[in-house]
Amino acid sequence: MDANAALLVFVSMFAPEESGGIQAFRLDTATGTLAPAALTRDVPHPFFLAISPDGKTLFSIWAKEFGSKQDEEVAAWRIVDRDGTLSPLNRQSTRGAASCFLETDPSGRTLLVASYSNGSVAAFPIHADGSLGAAASFFRNERHGSRVHPRQDASYAHAVIPGPATVAGGALPASRFTYAADLGTDQILCHRLDAATATLSPHPPGNAPSPPGGGPRHLAFDPTGRRLYAMNELSNSVSVYDHDPVTGGLVERQTISTLPAGFAGETKTADVKLTPDGRFLYGTNRGHDSIAIYSVAADGRLTLVDIVTSHGAGPQNLAITPDGRLLLCANMPGNNVAIFRIDGSSGRLSLIGRPVEVTSPACIRIVPR
Repeated sequence: MDANAALLVFVSMFAPEESGGIQAFRLDTATGTLAPAALTRDVPHPFFLAISPDGKTLFSIWAKEFGSKQDEEVAAWRIVDRDGTLSPLNRQSTRGAASCFLETDPSGRTLLVASYSNGSVAAFPIHADGSLGAAASFFRNERHGSRVHPRQDASYAHAVIPGPATVAGGALPASRFTYAADLGTDQILCHRLDAATATLSPHPPGNAPSPPGGGPRHLAFDPTGRRLYAMNELSNSVSVYDHDPVTGGLVERQTISTLPAGFAGETKTADVKLTPDGRFLYGTNRGHDSIAIYSVAADGRLTLVDIVTSHGAGPQNLAITPDGRLLLCANMPGNNVAIFRIDGSSGRLSLIGRPVEVTSPACIRIVPR
């Protein structure tokens, strides 16, 4: 494998102390071969990862006891070389517990963090060297849980993503808004974002309800920025929202199941991803242990194409290569990463070789070239 031609991929290993870590791989996109590279040990419960737009910095959760009463941390790492060697920069408190989601804004100046247990979102300034400043903004949703589902007894923030990027006057691409999925309150919450200062401010016109009892977990925009997709963990469904990039408003247009008709076992969804061209969408079912495949119509609505095995227990996270030809699936309790080829005409998936063994893989991130 040509190391310079291969994509650099990072996978978090969700385990305590010396068992936890961040494993780098080289991915040969021609063959679908995933080869181990550098391993960063002693990263406790890294769970989720994010990579800066310039591909030089990686961010991870750092939790001695994930989901305890103590605040957790987010760590910044310099990506040293194409082998995936990481050099620590610094850590900052997330001001929350069970911190479970990270994402940078398109300008690379702000890191967004969602913490599940206390229903909070926070924004951190990213310095020129990739290190993090203390949280510049912190918001906790004080609304009571919807209680439609037994798990919805309080606010539980499960993800926060930047809205579509805009470019004005030769400035860096930046997002005007962020959107957070609150599993406990059946809401998608909108904030205005000033990426230059990493500050958030509530923007109620952009808030939207999700289907009662749905429990929104992960979010993804299509390439046009006109559609937002929300994976509903508790109702095993995915919702389609029209998005107004000017006002930030969301309007639900469709909600569709991720499961085959008649399935009645215990299962819950996790991740949602779209191909770079926006033609296909994929969502994971943990319990049914499968990946649901949808085609995306011109108006953003979804049609189920197929539901296929994830080739491992508990498919937690997905990643799609920039060329849209490969999909990687982290089967966390199954201790493997499965690699699939995406059919460019139908969106269907075919497994490439045997899944690669990885301890408790929770998050997959591909470094941009």
